[in-house]
Amino acid sequence: MSPSLAIVVPAGPGDEAWRGLLPQLDAAGAQEIALVLTQSDARDVEDLSSNITLVPSLPGRARQLNAGAAATCADWLWFLHADSHIGAATIAGLHRFVRTNDDAIGYFDLRFLDDGPSLMWLNTLGARLRSRWLGLPFGDQGFLMSRRIFDAIGGFDEHLVGGEDHALVWMARSLDVQLRPTRAPLHTSARKYARYGWWSITREHLRLTLMQARTFSRQVSPR
Repeated sequence: MSPSLAIVVPAGPGDEAWRGLLPQLDAAGAQEIALVLTQSDARDVEDLSSNITLVPSLPGRARQLNAGAAATCADWLWFLHADSHIGAATIAGLHRFVRTNDDAIGYFDLRFLDDGPSLMWLNTLGARLRSRWLGLPFGDQGFLMSRRIFDAIGGFDEHLVGGEDHALVWMARSLDVQLRPTRAPLHTSARKYARYGWWSITREHLRLTLMQARTFSRQVSPR
């Protein structure tokens, strides 16, 4: 019997990017889809299909990710950002990984949609180098893991106001859980780069990455 799959999609206050993602998930073959909205946003949602579970939660990405995992019972968990876009290659990589990598956390090759600046190819390259060479994939690359690994790590740290995905990677590494590429693309929006400026957002991401790496690497002790 094939392992069962749950997809968890959190969305912050006022974010409705998930409305574009959910129809794409029909082809993923998931037994469960958990849409995790803040309690105020969840009250206004009435048009979900029957295969989607609406999970109201207090705000905070880590808290919402954990709430979505707790609301499902599938063998595998796939955590997607609300502004992700998936295609046939994404889904093929998903199922290939589930069949052969139950001892690792999977991540996808980040690609950006054509809604941002022309320099986004540098961010695509940077994400590839960061994840493949430094072993630091981030949450917008669609973390994929068995529930056993998720429980062993302890889920996402709800005490953090940001960087919960980065902290989870360091915790996984401290437990000798490997992080492996699915070698399949996962697209995401670049609209914030267009809105706030390519260099401004890129510089802030670099600053936060370095700061978080120093913090989280000290917080976990190697075995």
